[in-house]
Amino acid sequence: MRVVVIYKDRTDYARQVIDFIADFKRQTGHDLEVMDPESPAGIDFTQTYDIMELPFLIAISDDGIMQNTWAGLPLPTISEVSYYVQ
Repeated sequence: MRVVVIYKDRTDYARQVIDFIADFKRQTGHDLEVMDPESPAGIDFTQTYDIMELPFLIAISDDGIMQNTWAGLPLPTISEVSYYVQ
């Protein structure tokens, strides 16, 4: 299972996302995958999962099936997301 965080740098919400990622690492010991929606891989990813709002967190099983999503602000709690991280 993986959790991907999709957000753009230099936005009004970027600091919140960066802090969330750092707090998540500190509290759980796990890293979250980060993706830029404007990169080639990010464009494909956002189209595949129909992502329209940023920031966006998505939990995906190993076989590519979406398990849960969180769109926009406020960000989810660390405990909500940590359930999906292995």
